[in-house]
Amino acid sequence: MPPIVSIVGRTNSGKTTLMEKLVAEVKRRGYRVATIKHAQEIHFEPGKDSERHLKAGSEVTMVVTPQEAVLIKPVTPQVKLVEIAPLLGEDYDIILTEGFKQSDMPKIEIRYGGKEPLKDIKNLIAIASDEAIGEEIRHFSTGDAKGMVDLLEKNFIKPRTGE
Repeated sequence: MPPIVSIVGRTNSGKTTLMEKLVAEVKRRGYRVATIKHAQEIHFEPGKDSERHLKAGSEVTMVVTPQEAVLIKPVTPQVKLVEIAPLLGEDYDIILTEGFKQSDMPKIEIRYGGKEPLKDIKNLIAIASDEAIGEEIRHFSTGDAKGMVDLLEKNFIKPRTGE
């Protein structure tokens, strides 16, 4: 399975905007990326997070609620079952998720607008914030997607082999 890194933060803290930047930078470097969005309910409306993930360059995205998971992948009108059956297999260099703050996966927490830090976050690898954080942990500006992807590339991204 590809490595998984979660972007976490409070509601309206900028998680999706940061996801868009990270996905675009990962793609710019020639990697393939899949995304997963944790949500309370699934909405298929223009401008929603899953659509933003895809427009940023995610090959496929999944929206997961407490009751269901929906996989969204842009396809051609002539898509065949053999093309879509293996979705989210092991064919990615990294999977970025949005949410899943209680998971054991590595996390980057975004802090924006003076919002309180999340509590009891396991495996926090960095914080994205444009404010002073006063903590001894890797810190990035929210606009520093390049720096964050450098961290991901050094420690998590595993390029596919045998292409």
